[in-house]
Amino acid sequence: MKINGNEIRPGNVIEHNGGLWVAVKTAHVKPGKGGAFAQVELKNLIDGTKLNERFRASETVERVRLEQKDYQYLYAEGEMLVFMDTETFEQLELQKDFVGERSAFLQDGMMVTVESHDDRPIGIQLPDQVVLTIVEADPVVKGQTATSSYKPAVMENGMRVMVPPFIESGEKILVDTNEITYLRRAD
Repeated sequence: MKINGNEIRPGNVIEHNGGLWVAVKTAHVKPGKGGAFAQVELKNLIDGTKLNERFRASETVERVRLEQKDYQYLYAEGEMLVFMDTETFEQLELQKDFVGERSAFLQDGMMVTVESHDDRPIGIQLPDQVVLTIVEADPVVKGQTATSSYKPAVMENGMRVMVPPFIESGEKILVDTNEITYLRRAD
């Protein structure tokens, strides 16, 4: 689908210079002299490189629609993560590097959304929040309220997170998978 250069919005995926790019930031600039243009910060979906481009309203770019499909996480095998299509029961193997550090949040049976273009996986979306158990939390130091009262804790997946002082080892908490931050106690 062709769109004008001034219609690019953050989150749009476009085909540019023979690659797939996602718009990270856009700013519309109207200089005193000359025509208006959109200053767009692009990030390559394949290798992660960044690029700043100017698009005039008269230019057209190809907007790409990514195919989104739900998969269920099954297990990790070495450096590979195995997912299953819940409709066709086909299995999809992705490198741990593809998911990145957020792969630590994957739990058996968790549903994820895999974005692909021409049957090639490009991105993966985990649930925004997961429930994890605290396995190690520092004891509270009394009278330490003058500074930030958060303390470090280790979750069952081995990742560290800052938690309020009332959180003890063995408690279940809700964690934001995008920011890797504590949200609240789990119900």
